[in-house]
Amino acid sequence: MSKRRYNKTLRADQEGETRQCIVDAALCLYGEIGPARTTISAVAERAGVQRLTIYRHFPAENELLAACLSHWLVSNPPPDPGSWRQGIDPADWGLAILSMLYHYYAETAEMWGHWYRDLDHVAPLREQIAGFTDYLETLCHDILESLPAERRQGKMCRSVALHAVQFATWQSFSKAGIDNSEMAALMDDWLHKCPLS
Repeated sequence: MSKRRYNKTLRADQEGETRQCIVDAALCLYGEIGPARTTISAVAERAGVQRLTIYRHFPAENELLAACLSHWLVSNPPPDPGSWRQGIDPADWGLAILSMLYHYYAETAEMWGHWYRDLDHVAPLREQIAGFTDYLETLCHDILESLPAERRQGKMCRSVALHAVQFATWQSFSKAGIDNSEMAALMDDWLHKCPLS
């Protein structure tokens, strides 16, 4: 009886290791060439397994994407809202949030660049990235909370806040040679000066 339990445990451990090896291989390829150009054959070769092994662990493409994005976000977590909600004056949230977010984007730019570039080419990717989109909405809400009441309700300020948290905004400023602290200050200033409407 105990030998059978040991064999089941050993097999489960091996299955877990194989699954993680597949996720790691896929993530490496996503980081090098992006999800759209990554094939199951390439993942299998990188992981040292057969294609059927990948399909056994991840029967649908979105399952592998979900596992990869989840694993990657655990290893590369975005700024925690608690870090400004608990320790920073709400009037300074906008600048603090954008500073932290832009630093995060700078640290993880290569992978986010691939994820966003391939959104229109890999249908399941949009679904998998929805959780991060919701997170950005939370940041936008907190940024607006840092503004005077009359600005919080304005569609212009909301549009600027939504624009400010996007990876594409950071990417554009970064390509122009603007550093993260300058970006954050610029966007925070824009939020405080945008027309009320």
